[in-house]
Amino acid sequence: MPNFLFNGPADAKTTILLAHGAGAPMDSAWMNAFAERLAAKDIRVARFEFSYMAARRTGEGRKPPPRAETVLGEYRAAVEAIGPGKKLFIGGKSMGGRVASMVADALFRDEKIAGLVCLGYPFHPPGSPEKLRTAHLEKLSAPTLICQGERDPFGTKEEVIGYRLSSAISFFWLADGDHDFKPRKGASATAKGNLDAAAETVAEWTARD
Repeated sequence: MPNFLFNGPADAKTTILLAHGAGAPMDSAWMNAFAERLAAKDIRVARFEFSYMAARRTGEGRKPPPRAETVLGEYRAAVEAIGPGKKLFIGGKSMGGRVASMVADALFRDEKIAGLVCLGYPFHPPGSPEKLRTAHLEKLSAPTLICQGERDPFGTKEEVIGYRLSSAISFFWLADGDHDFKPRKGASATAKGNLDAAAETVAEWTARD
């Protein structure tokens, strides 16, 4: 069973299960900041780590991120460990959101989750826009929200709007944001403002019936 890190009220109507990105743990500064913002909106946030990342805490060595397909079972196990709730959404930052998107439809059909939230989806590796990771997103049926920086090197707004994606997917674009939603120096947007806006959007979207 994975070790969970919780934020927010235990009796919240909505729980969001989040996995981390490929290179940072579940308690990175970014994950902490976003979880705290959601918790402040009366959402229960549960975070967990894939085994390769958890191993880095135990002295087993710095294992490289595995292929997303190899950790699908770990995400499913985390959902089962959380147990049935009033309203459970799954998702994550970057790779964590991608893995969640790959298990979302089966869990949604089984009525184990209410939807999917991706925070900076890695549509392709930086510098390799031809290597798309979107095939399963074309047929996705689970209600999905993707929060994405407009200039994310893993998929800019200009690129993504040209993709063939399921109508079940909604987007919220962060002004001039990079993969962490951070705008460039001198932009009218701010990193704090973009994080606040993304958290507000996630809270409103998950509150819908």
